[in-house]
Amino acid sequence: MAEEGTKENPWKLKTPSLTSDYEMYKDVKNGKEVIVCVVGKTTLLYDFCCLGDLHTMLKKHGDWMELSSADEQKPAKDGTVEAWGRSETNPIGGWYGLKKGLRGRFGMYVPPLMEKLGLAEVTHDAKGNKMRVK
Repeated sequence: MAEEGTKENPWKLKTPSLTSDYEMYKDVKNGKEVIVCVVGKTTLLYDFCCLGDLHTMLKKHGDWMELSSADEQKPAKDGTVEAWGRSETNPIGGWYGLKKGLRGRFGMYVPPLMEKLGLAEVTHDAKGNKMRVK
């Protein structure tokens, strides 16, 4: 079987609330390692380093952290994974989302991949989901 996480064999994931399916895979764009996130007909890109950086941050945080999720044009709720994914204080100094206009939704799409890779636990409630380091 082909390696999982490639364009030919993407990770098949569900949003934290388990209501929507999407796929992710690792790729290289403009010389940079990225995670390609395909949700229906929409494609988002996240900096691949977000996985290690989020894992490190969650280790330091030491407890459950609310995910939250917001489009790029809307503010993120303070103290959430979404807010951290766009904060000037994170390791890259801003957005892990790379596609202008579609840089948000970090707290929706990255945590399930972290769970799939065995790096984190994610709750799967209808609303208010959280994650913590595994």
